[in-house]
Amino acid sequence: MKSQHRFNATAIRNAMGKTDPELGLQVHKHLVAQGVETPFTQTEEYNDKKVKKIEKHFTEIMTTLGMDLTDDSLMDSPKRVAKMFVNELFWGLDYAAFPKCTAIENKMGYDEMVLEKNITVTSACEHHFVTISGVAHVAYIPKNKVLGLSKLNRVVEYFSRRPQVQERLSEQIYHALSFILETPDVAVVIDAEHFCVKARGVEDPHSRTITSKLGGGFKENSALRAEFMHLIK
Repeated sequence: MKSQHRFNATAIRNAMGKTDPELGLQVHKHLVAQGVETPFTQTEEYNDKKVKKIEKHFTEIMTTLGMDLTDDSLMDSPKRVAKMFVNELFWGLDYAAFPKCTAIENKMGYDEMVLEKNITVTSACEHHFVTISGVAHVAYIPKNKVLGLSKLNRVVEYFSRRPQVQERLSEQIYHALSFILETPDVAVVIDAEHFCVKARGVEDPHSRTITSKLGGGFKENSALRAEFMHLIK
C-alpha cells in the first residue's frame, strides 16, 4: 500500500496492526462534512522527500538568523528539525496513520458514562508553530458500541499531532469519536498551556486555555453535564 511507504512510522504501526487507513479516510470525509477539518492537502510525497525539502528551507532560516552551520552543534539542526516535523510533531496530517479503533458490541447494555481523564495533549499552535501542552478529558455514553479505552487516548494523540488551534482540536476529537461510536453522546474538554501566549506576545506564563465540545445528553441533560464536569475536577 503506497501510504505505508510515505510515512515510516505509519508503516511500522500498520505492520503492528495499530492503524486503520480506511477508517481514517472515512473520518476525514466526516470532518470535512462537519466543517472542522484542518486546512491541509494530503500529499503523495514520500517522507524522505518532505524531510529533504524542510531541511533545505530550515537551513535558509537558520542562515538568515545568522547561525553558523559549520559549528558541530548546529550543522545537523536543519535535518533534526525536518525529521521532527514529519515523523514526530505532525504525523497526524497523514490519515494512513489513523489509529485502529477496536470496538465491541455493547452486549452488557452498559448505559452509564465512560470517562478517560488527563489524556496527554502535545500539539503545536498553527499560528506560531510553538508548543501546546495540556490534558484532555473525554467521555461518552455507549449505545451499540464500547470502545477500547486506549483508543480514546490514541484519537486525542492523532489529532494533536498536527498544527492546531485548540477549538478545532476539541471539535475534531468529538466528531471523530461520535462517528466511530455512532452516538452524539460524547464530551470533550481540553485544558492546555499555549507557548505562543507564555513565551511571546503578551508573555503570560500562568494562563491556561479551556475548550469544550459537548453533544447529545452531555449538552441537553444538565445533570449529566454537571456529573461530567464534577468528575473531571
